[in-house]
Amino acid sequence: MIVEPLQHLQTINREEFQKDLVSWFTREQRDLPWRKDQDPYKVWVSEIMLQQTRVDTVIPYFNRFIEKFPTIEALATADEEDVMKAWEGLGYYSRVRNLQSAVKEVHEKYEGIVPDTPKEISSLKGVGPYTAGAILSIAYSKPEPAVDGNVMRVFSRILSIWLDIAKPSSRKVFEEAVRALIYHENPSFFNQALMELGALICTPTSPSCLLCPVREHCQAFHEGVQAELPVKSKKKSARKLNMAAAVLFTEDDRVVIHKRPNKGLLANLWEFPNFEVGNSGSGRNQLLDQIVEEYEVDLSIKAGVVTKIQHIFSHIVWDIEVYVGSIESTTLDGSDLIAVTPEELERFAFPVSHQKIWKETGKQMVQK
Repeated sequence: MIVEPLQHLQTINREEFQKDLVSWFTREQRDLPWRKDQDPYKVWVSEIMLQQTRVDTVIPYFNRFIEKFPTIEALATADEEDVMKAWEGLGYYSRVRNLQSAVKEVHEKYEGIVPDTPKEISSLKGVGPYTAGAILSIAYSKPEPAVDGNVMRVFSRILSIWLDIAKPSSRKVFEEAVRALIYHENPSFFNQALMELGALICTPTSPSCLLCPVREHCQAFHEGVQAELPVKSKKKSARKLNMAAAVLFTEDDRVVIHKRPNKGLLANLWEFPNFEVGNSGSGRNQLLDQIVEEYEVDLSIKAGVVTKIQHIFSHIVWDIEVYVGSIESTTLDGSDLIAVTPEELERFAFPVSHQKIWKETGKQMVQK
């Protein structure tokens, strides 16, 4: 027997559900900086930052970013290096590159006004169904669904939906559910309330059902299966890579860095010279050979690992052995390496792993 995923949609009291949810949010919503007004640009920036990042982490980044780039025009005309530096530490750097690219289009094509139709806003780079729905509902009060992991978790329990939320095809079902129940009088609060409920009450494990404002409407609670939902298949385990990196100093105490390619993982960020190394043999010797071959420079690397850094991406784990060495500045000409002072280093945007390398290695060497 095939079970209709939205079979419980017809039994829910739509008006009471809306009232209980929105009333709770009106009373209990967190005081977050992007909620101070309904500026579409600020909503957009916050939603991009909040993807795969915790609210507490985002708040200081959001405040600094908006202070530096307060308007569409400010971000559209900003130097990419400044934008990347402002984003440094948030990760998923393609998000901010896409954001700036889309903001430039809004600045040029829409006279700096964020579009308020699904077709136009969805055409912008990096604006997927969730971000489009969030901007349209929160900033423009359009009754559009904004379905993220929080919302799918909440609705899987409210309506007892046993679909795998890790499958892209499931999103359409949850969007249909939100469209059927969304509060047209205040879609902004309705969608934000669902997100807030998922973040604070209807959490992935041990949901606080006794504190839930819509418990009486929740099919999973009535069935006693809230701990079993949502259904979510496990991700493939991340692939491990053994890496080696070198913090190299010139004779005048400058530090050598290079820029990553403009496509792929951590595109356009700066880093210390590093390579993947094999399990057999000395990581130091492999690193030395690869730097010489890649950049055609004269250098020496001290024996012994200074520190070890592990950085976990969604699909890759970097285990990095870090070494310290010296390099002849005259050999840098014509290579992709540049030498900067420790003070100048602060102006460049680095991935978190290389920020750790400098913090745990470079600064100590400078102080010596």
